[in-house]
Amino acid sequence: MGKVKYAVIGSGWRAEFYIRIAKAVPEKFDLTAVLIRDEEKGRKFSEKFGVKVVNTVDTLMKDEPEFVVLAIKRGCVTDYLLELFEKGIPVLTETPPGESQEDLQKLWSAYEKYQPKIQVAEQYFLQPLYASWHKAIADMKLIGNVENINISALHGYHGISMIRWMLGTKGQKCTMYGKRYHFSVTETYGREGMAFDGETFVCPRDRVTLEFENGQVAFFDFSDPAQYHSFIRTRQLSVQGDRGEIDDLTIRYLTPENIPVTQELNRIDLGVYGNQEWSHFAIMLGEKFLYKTPFVNARLNDDEIAVGSLLLGMSEYVKSGKEIYSLADALQDMYLCLKMEEAMADPYKPVVTEKQPWDAALKI
Repeated sequence: MGKVKYAVIGSGWRAEFYIRIAKAVPEKFDLTAVLIRDEEKGRKFSEKFGVKVVNTVDTLMKDEPEFVVLAIKRGCVTDYLLELFEKGIPVLTETPPGESQEDLQKLWSAYEKYQPKIQVAEQYFLQPLYASWHKAIADMKLIGNVENINISALHGYHGISMIRWMLGTKGQKCTMYGKRYHFSVTETYGREGMAFDGETFVCPRDRVTLEFENGQVAFFDFSDPAQYHSFIRTRQLSVQGDRGEIDDLTIRYLTPENIPVTQELNRIDLGVYGNQEWSHFAIMLGEKFLYKTPFVNARLNDDEIAVGSLLLGMSEYVKSGKEIYSLADALQDMYLCLKMEEAMADPYKPVVTEKQPWDAALKI
């Protein structure tokens, strides 16, 4: 397999991921250029990151990338996607693809009209830990039929994506009710690094129950932004099936002979407490590998590994049509996220979802 050749539209924090990945794994990725419309901003960006910067879509496509990555401000994504659809350019777009139900419907109508090549950069299910959990549930079927999930790890549409993926709900209707609380927390770190000044801030905590029509239930719990950037607010996951459960890094299950087993997930990172350069390798359960990185020896964090996996998946999609994360699934995730916001705006009042036009196209 040759290098994945792609271009990027955008200059923000998320766009930088796609630059770092290309530099960290040059044998797999070729970043052709970055599109920044403002010439002065583009010049400074090019000098800072050592990448080619252009100012128009037409110029961006002269290097013949397989696809473009759209990583711009979330409020501008929908209209930019329509432009790329019209030009017939394959696109991997950052989340969310739209911010209102009107945006979602507009985008799906355009998709049906143009039939573009598009996938969405919903990366969390490709992170090593989440991928390991899913393998234990879906492939190894260690915990039997999954009936409920309690997730306190991801916000909004990311959390919804993980719920639907773990439960396999597709477009099932559900009833939601919940409430947004507010609690104080001390800041410990952010994107710029660790913080030691002891400053506190008030952080919302969202608690929503989703009851699906097939009887499955999800308990969504997230404190944003504290759980993404904190040493004192942790990630938690519990998934229960009729033959076992996943409790964060512990998996309890029954063998075919109904013997109860308890095992811990074991993460393997090369170079920890040693003199090698750090890199992630795998996650094991007992003697079995649940996950192996596709980027052996590359110095990538979990999110970068996931985004790199999306790039590999997008390249395969452009060539074969095999989807990695479809537009329909992204629209469904955002639709349910908007309904969660509606539920929390009127605490404990049930909000019922409806079937959407993209329902038949859902993969997850």
